[in-house]
Amino acid sequence: MKKFIIIIPVYNDWKSVFKLIDNIDLQINNETVDVVIVNDASTENYENNKKQFSKINSIKIINLIKNGGHRKAIATGLKYCQENLEYDYIIPMDGDGEDRPEELKEFFNKVKESQPEVITAIRIKRSESFLFKFLYSIHKIFTNLITGKLINFGNYTCLSKNAVSKILSSGSVWLSFSGALAKIFSSYETIDSIRGTRYFGPSKMSILALILHSLRISTVFRETIFIRVVIVILLFGLLAYYYSYYFLIPSLGGWVFLFLIICLALDDNIKKLNNSHDNIKSLSNIYSR
Repeated sequence: MKKFIIIIPVYNDWKSVFKLIDNIDLQINNETVDVVIVNDASTENYENNKKQFSKINSIKIINLIKNGGHRKAIATGLKYCQENLEYDYIIPMDGDGEDRPEELKEFFNKVKESQPEVITAIRIKRSESFLFKFLYSIHKIFTNLITGKLINFGNYTCLSKNAVSKILSSGSVWLSFSGALAKIFSSYETIDSIRGTRYFGPSKMSILALILHSLRISTVFRETIFIRVVIVILLFGLLAYYYSYYFLIPSLGGWVFLFLIICLALDDNIKKLNNSHDNIKSLSNIYSR
């Protein structure tokens, strides 16, 4: 029997998280499943109603001192689990309902069939507005062109213990989870996934957040990007020299883009990842069978 850990980062959205955990409990058959909530320095307290679960083995909360966003919360959770807990697979999962718990069975079945190193959830249907879907398509095309990788998955994945070790050997996961995964692994198993709707409240993924998400993924592949962008800058420079100075505008845009990549690359830092335990304030065991 395989042992799974589900990592759920949360910032204040406690009502959604505990509804998600209720739904996770319904999807478990013969698997051993522990839930690790990474509390990303929430300013709101949660209510522990001492609820009982029929299948979930245990629930722990890692309370962080400073808020660092979902990607750093997940990286901290992975690091903690690797160093302190026993498991066969880890499943990072958003806590708002947009990662559908019904699809956990697909992960469980894939593991039973072939025990792959990595399984990703490929979005085949999304629930956002037409504009956001359009911009998300642009994001995938952009990252594919600039990095040479088609990254059509997010945090919702299933990682073997060996895969977690490989991911944590690089600081890239501190910068972008999906970018690090695409860089480290050349292939992986997949399941089809439908983007769910939030249990409570509006989506927290804004257009600005999507742009930063795209840039962070690109930054993971900065060596490739530098070569490609510098070539483009030189081409526009030649066009400006021989034809029109207007070609200097996209050339300048290329330099600005490289500057942003250099700034974001500061978060690709293995030392920060290895010291993530310094941001753990306390641990709470709120349920155990």
